[in-house]
Amino acid sequence: MKDKKNILIIGGTGFLGFHLCNFFKKKKWNVFSLSQKPPVKYRKVKKINYLFGDISKIKKINFLKKLNIDYIVNCGGYVDHNNKVKTYNTHVKGCKNLYKIFSKKNINTFVQLGSASEYGSMPSPQTEDKEGKPKDSYGLCKIKATNFFKNLNIYFPYIILRPYQVYGPKQDNNRIIPFIINSCLENKKFPCSDGNQFRDFLYVDDFVTALYKAIDNKNCYGKIFNIGYGKPIKIKEVIKKINKKINSGYPDYGKILMRKHEQKKLFPSIKKASTILKWFPKVNFEQGLNKTIKYYKNFKRKMI
Repeated sequence: MKDKKNILIIGGTGFLGFHLCNFFKKKKWNVFSLSQKPPVKYRKVKKINYLFGDISKIKKINFLKKLNIDYIVNCGGYVDHNNKVKTYNTHVKGCKNLYKIFSKKNINTFVQLGSASEYGSMPSPQTEDKEGKPKDSYGLCKIKATNFFKNLNIYFPYIILRPYQVYGPKQDNNRIIPFIINSCLENKKFPCSDGNQFRDFLYVDDFVTALYKAIDNKNCYGKIFNIGYGKPIKIKEVIKKINKKINSGYPDYGKILMRKHEQKKLFPSIKKASTILKWFPKVNFEQGLNKTIKYYKNFKRKMI
């Protein structure tokens, strides 16, 4: 009988991947991370196994067949609305390659991270029982990966989680929350939209808890779950809150235009996750912002 569970995090050097690796290490699981490059210093988790390979090229990841893995979480993939080929290769081709490897092994669970982008222009609150019609390349690739699993004609223990705007410490600066925080900490004038969009923000610890509740729950197999806070907030309100808490920075409203096909209001129904997973977000937006701002303040002090 095995003493420890073995988990492989695809994209373990990214923002979500780091938090998942760190969480499962603390749970005393054997953690393997697969990525194309080593982690940056501030996202390196001690005493886990870092592996390297490109999931879009099956020859580069065939070595995974030799590993005794119980659980896989696929949070890898390229996010660039302009690079359609690379987006397809990592999110669709990569997903199929992982299936080719792990469908022949006796795994417990394969968790595929989908995206709110899969719903396209569906009105909010968005529900998992309705078929989305995404317009952008990222959403199209994500729903192709989802449909690949849904259309399998043999048993495979997959679960699909669709996270909304997850934020928290160690996120890249090209995401909205750290961009605003760092701009304010540097007392910069920074470009932003008109701020009239509504978005749903979930603190990263709550996302990790949701995944943990799903990963060993057989009632989740073959199902899709929205993972978000369930209560949208206006972007202008987000900017004002951060600006006030830090007391510096100058938002320049209207400088960033909405992307084509971008929705004004975007938030999920989390009823399904709450009912089946018995999961509810515990960190409200004020608490999450305070934790995140504290992290970036300390990070900047260390850089000086």
